[in-house]
Amino acid sequence: MLTIKDHIKYWVDSAENDLSVAETLFNSAKYDWCLFIGHLVLEKVLKALFIQRNYELAAPKIHNLLKLAQLSKIELNDEQQLFLETVNSFNIEGRYPEIKNEFYKTANKEFTERHFTKIKEYYFWLKSLIEL
Repeated sequence: MLTIKDHIKYWVDSAENDLSVAETLFNSAKYDWCLFIGHLVLEKVLKALFIQRNYELAAPKIHNLLKLAQLSKIELNDEQQLFLETVNSFNIEGRYPEIKNEFYKTANKEFTERHFTKIKEYYFWLKSLIEL
């Protein structure tokens, strides 16, 4: 049977793998996909924190980063909340065909670099809160 620590490690390892994939996508100029995967990076590290802070074996099956942060008992200021709302939109905009084309146009190199840099900062901050 997997322990809480095993579940935390699973989510952290998966987030680290996704971060590597997002880097590759950025370097390949697949900017929309880089940001889509960037959302997954933050989602997974937040799920690891949820498990750690709530002593539960399963993370909630949700994708809303703000809700995950709240359930993980993370205090966020207004700027952090706004950024997580922005990253939430990458999950929606990267998923649905009717808005994906517009997102593709928005996610140019400069836009993606700015947001992906911040995604990485948040990832390392959130990961630093995890005790493995």
